[in-house]
Amino acid sequence: MLRISRSNKIPTFSSEHPPVAHCQDGDTVIFETNDCFDGAVGPDGVRDWEGKKLGKYMGNPATGPLYVEGAEPGDALCVEILDIQIRSWGAMGCGFGEAGFINIPGEYETRAFHYDDGFVKIGGKQIPINPMIGVIGVAPAGEGISTYTPDAHGGNMDCNRIVKGAKILFPVAAPGALLAMGDLHALMGDGEVFQYGLETSGEVTVRVSVIKNAGVKQPTLYQAGKAMVVASAKTYDDAIRLALESMFDLLVSHGWDRTEAGMLMSMKCSLAICQTVDPQVTVRAMMDEDLIVAE
Repeated sequence: MLRISRSNKIPTFSSEHPPVAHCQDGDTVIFETNDCFDGAVGPDGVRDWEGKKLGKYMGNPATGPLYVEGAEPGDALCVEILDIQIRSWGAMGCGFGEAGFINIPGEYETRAFHYDDGFVKIGGKQIPINPMIGVIGVAPAGEGISTYTPDAHGGNMDCNRIVKGAKILFPVAAPGALLAMGDLHALMGDGEVFQYGLETSGEVTVRVSVIKNAGVKQPTLYQAGKAMVVASAKTYDDAIRLALESMFDLLVSHGWDRTEAGMLMSMKCSLAICQTVDPQVTVRAMMDEDLIVAE
């Protein structure tokens, strides 16, 4: 099985990055990932600020990119998350003065949390972990996009539905798709409201396949009987519009009458915020998967 080392890390999603590995349509691949701190925070919660100033660490690195044979612009790359294995601890920083906490003052610090038994302990509570992928995507059309920023190519979507068992379709914009991923979280609520999830590193096993001429415009996610369109933009209004338009297109492409597609969405489509702290906000529009195809 092909394995991509975490030493192959990139700061942007871009067609300019040479692929570090090639695979065939239908292959299974293991990605070793770094955490968002790139190792600057240790299991004691101490951060190497001096090393950061000296450029020792990459911000929010993604592992890759992987070239998938046969993937061409206009296709979709289907990525099935077969497994996520994470280390036994994670770290978090603070979001005082940022995003939803912009009016709440506080000092910046980092803390580490250990979860050998599958639970993270905080404030006397034990909360079960739920490993997810924060950054995953393909090369965009045009200029490269930072691994901090989500967009139509995927990237830093921080959608907590990207877990083991999920399947994601990405619009291919460059030959080979150039898949990369990183920024695992042991646990993260919708919104990632305090700037960080429980940041960790690990290994992700995926199966990749090419869907020819798929017409996918935004990352489309299938998980636990739900179909979701994930969309990112500068404003919530624009992200919501993109998500709803793409969900509407998905229904119409599967045989729904245009008017009834809109009516069905008002009956059964739910909106949720994935993250509110990145350079662009991310939302998802979600439907029961068994409603996508018209009778």
